[in-house]
Parts: sequence; structure tokens; C-alpha cells
Amino acid sequence: MSGSSTLVGWLLRHGLLDRLDLLVFPVVVGIGKRLFSEPDGQVPLTLTGSESFGTGVVHLSYAPAA
Repeated sequence: MSGSSTLVGWLLRHGLLDRLDLLVFPVVVGIGKRLFSEPDGQVPLTLTGSESFGTGVVHLSYAPAA
């Protein structure tokens, strides 16, 4: 499923995601919204995989920490 950062943050805080995949693009576009902005709602994650592409894009896979 794909969704906004608000939806993803809510699902993580409520323990409803078993995997989180992020695609990070090497683009600077001025100011923007933080992906995880609530410090009291932090969820510990473990990096389970990563892959980089020739374009500079990085694919990161996370799972909730045990």
C-alpha cells in the first residue's frame, strides 16, 4: 500500500505495519514536511535491506524492532 506520511506515521504508532519501504531520491527542493515529525510517537525500526541504483535513488526496507 502507499500513502501519505500522516497515514504511515499513524499505522506505525499503532503497530499496524510489519514492513516499511522507503525510496529516497537525491533531490533538494527547499523546505518540506518531516516524514516523522512527532518525537513522542517514535517507533524503533530495524533496517532489513537496502539497495542503491545508478540514478542515486536508495531503496530502504525497515521492520519494527523486536
